[in-house]
Amino acid sequence: MEASKKIIFIKDWILNYVNSMPLKAKSLVIGISGGIDSSVTSTLCAMTGLKTIVLTMPIKQKSSQHDLSIKHQNWLKKNYKNVEAHTINLDNLFDTFGSSLSNFNNDHGMANSRARLRMTTLYQVASANNGIVVGTGNKVEDFGVGFYTKYGDGGVDISPIADCTKTEVWELGKGLNILNEIIEAAPTDGLWDDGRTDEGQLGLSYKELEEAMINESSKNRKKYLKIRKASLHKMQPIPVCKIPK
Repeated sequence: MEASKKIIFIKDWILNYVNSMPLKAKSLVIGISGGIDSSVTSTLCAMTGLKTIVLTMPIKQKSSQHDLSIKHQNWLKKNYKNVEAHTINLDNLFDTFGSSLSNFNNDHGMANSRARLRMTTLYQVASANNGIVVGTGNKVEDFGVGFYTKYGDGGVDISPIADCTKTEVWELGKGLNILNEIIEAAPTDGLWDDGRTDEGQLGLSYKELEEAMINESSKNRKKYLKIRKASLHKMQPIPVCKIPK
């Protein structure tokens, strides 16, 4: 399906989902990071005409990342009158959280805690606005290598672009006229003070990951499967102890 048709399809899917809810949501709540995934998803939400609340939630954020999220906020508000935008600084909350857990300090755990604090913030805003939280994960992250935080950015109500590869998301971005700075920015999860990129953490580019996902003879297949295996616990249902009858 070409990008222009996919844009309409996803927009209609979001709207149909909300209209099918027993208690219809009054708003769509989404966190934006200045990256292509959240920029595309928030724009698709805005296109529905429903109240769309976008939040940028900096935690020790690189200024270059935060600047892009603010630029996208402003672009959305300029183009869609149903968009409400807020910046909620979580620095102090994160500092208090880290201080309270100083006896259990772990760099990777604290990085994931940033995503979980943001998830909690999104759900609070959604509760206050009779809304649902919209996820921004793509197919490679959500179903390929599990490159997301369990109960962090993985904690959402709907996932509009989770069946789109990163390449397809970039195509959607161009079709939606997303700011070129965002389209060209190196993908990053924004969870680390040093601003490390997705490729730097995964060891493969999204193009390489996509190729390895579908091609069993790919030179990167073994590396892809190793990354995937380590994250399968995120993608599989929670193990439940079944008591015999």
